[in-house]
Amino acid sequence: MAVYTKVSLREAQALARQLDVGDMTALRGIQGGIENTNYFATTSSGEYVLTLFERLTFEQLPFYLRLMQHLAQRGIPVPNPLANKAGNILHTVKKKPASVVTKLRGKSELAPGVLHCAAVGDMLARMHLAGRDFGMAQPNLRGLPWWNETTPVVLPFLDPAQAQLLQSELAYQNHVAASSAYAALPQGAIHADLFRDNVMFDTVGGVPTLSGFFDFYFAGIDAWLFDIAVCLNDWCIDLPTGAPDSARQQAFLDAYAAVRPLTAAERQLLPAMLRAGALRFWISRLWDWHLPREASMLQPHDPGHFERVLRQCIAHPVQLP
Repeated sequence: MAVYTKVSLREAQALARQLDVGDMTALRGIQGGIENTNYFATTSSGEYVLTLFERLTFEQLPFYLRLMQHLAQRGIPVPNPLANKAGNILHTVKKKPASVVTKLRGKSELAPGVLHCAAVGDMLARMHLAGRDFGMAQPNLRGLPWWNETTPVVLPFLDPAQAQLLQSELAYQNHVAASSAYAALPQGAIHADLFRDNVMFDTVGGVPTLSGFFDFYFAGIDAWLFDIAVCLNDWCIDLPTGAPDSARQQAFLDAYAAVRPLTAAERQLLPAMLRAGALRFWISRLWDWHLPREASMLQPHDPGHFERVLRQCIAHPVQLP
C-alpha cells in the first residue's frame, strides 16, 4: 500500500465517471504495505479504495478481482470490485491496471485477543468453503517455486547461521511438498496474506465484530492449511518474540474446525505448514528489505521478525489434541 504512482484528483475523477459513483471529492494515499499503489477515494456516493497494481499484470489480475466478487456474492465480507457500464472490473489508470473496490467498515485490530482470533478462524473457514465453486485457477505466486527462485538472491545478505537456517528449511519444505500427506491436503482459493492489518473489525452493540477481509492480491489456489498457518503465525503469536500464544491458537483452530473440521493430513502437517508460512514471509521480507523499490511512504517490514517465528516453529511444534 505504498504510493509508487502519483494519481491526481482529476485523473481519478475520470475513472469515477466511468464507474458512475458520483463526483470524486478527495483522494488520499494509503500508508502501509509494499506491493501496490493505494488511495482512499471519497465520492458523492461513498468511500472506496483505488488500487494501481505495480507488479501484477493485466493477465493475472482477473483471478483476484473475480475471486473477491465471487466471495462477496456469497456473503463473505470482502471489498467488492466496481464494474463500468461494459461490466469490466479491471480498469486502467496511468497506463497501469487498476481497480476500485468498496471500502470496509471498521478498523484493524493490531492487538488481538481470543475473541478476535476465533472470529478470524470462523470467517476463514467460511471463506474457504465459499470459494469451492470458484471457477478460475491461478497458483499461489509466492509459493514453493518462488521460494526456490528467491532464496539464492537473498542469501548473500545473510550471516552464516541465517544462511544455514534458510537453506535447511527450504530443503525441508521441498521434502514435505513431495510427500503423500501433502498431496492429500484439501485445496482451494486461499487469501495467503491474512495478517492483522488485512482484517477489519467494527463495534456492534459494544462488541467487536469482524467486518471484513481485504487485500487479496496474494491469493491463489493452494492448500487451505497454508492459509491457516499464515494466520496462526500472525494472529496467535507474541510479536516481540515470535512465540505462539496457545490460548489464541486454540481459539482460532476451534472456531475454524467448527465450520470445516481439519482432515487427518492437515492435522499431521500443521507443524510443517507453520514453518512454511514463516519461511515464505521471511524470504519475501528479506527481498523487500535488501532489494527495495522506490516509493513514497514505503515502509519495508523487518525480516528478522519471521526469522524468529520460524525458529519458534521449529523449536516448539504445535501439538494438536
